[in-house]
Parts: sequence; C-alpha cells; structure tokens
Amino acid sequence: MDYTQLAIVAVLCALIFDLFISEVRLIKRRVFWSSYAIIIAFQLLTNWWLTSRNIVMYDPDVITGVRIASAPVEDLLFGFALVLGVLSNWIRIGALKKQR
Repeated sequence: MDYTQLAIVAVLCALIFDLFISEVRLIKRRVFWSSYAIIIAFQLLTNWWLTSRNIVMYDPDVITGVRIASAPVEDLLFGFALVLGVLSNWIRIGALKKQR
C-alpha cells in the first residue's frame, strides 16, 4: 500500500469512527469546520516549512504529486484524519466520564 492509499484509508477510518463507532458526528457540526480552518492554516505553514527545506522528503513514486504549500496532498489527508479522530474520541471520552 502506498502513501496515497494509506492517507485515504486513514480518512475513511476517521469518518467511520466519527459517524458510526463514537456516534459523535463531529463532521456534521459547523464548530468542527470552523476549528479545522484554524488548524489547517497551521498545518499548511508547518508542512511548507518542513518540505520546502527538505527536512521531510517523499518518494515521488508513492504520492500523487499534487502539492499544496509544498507538501503532498496526502499530508493534508493524514492531518484531517488525525484531527477528526482525536477530537471525536475526546468528545466521546468526555461524554462517557459524565455518565459515570
């Protein structure tokens, strides 16, 4: 499995977790998208800095070649999956603690 496929699987796993396992459905909330707009700005800045200085490099054979702010689009997919998964789990755990 290459980097692109892994990135897509990560997004699908995060969506499944958010919508069906945790049932938080954060993806459907405006507050998530407002928060993500702030997060992605910093992700783009960080990715640009790391990749434009060759601190992080990618094998061109395992990515699509599409880049945003000098970083492969796959990095944005992984970042999205990470943010959605962590926030959904955070909300789920908080709700479980309130039930006790």
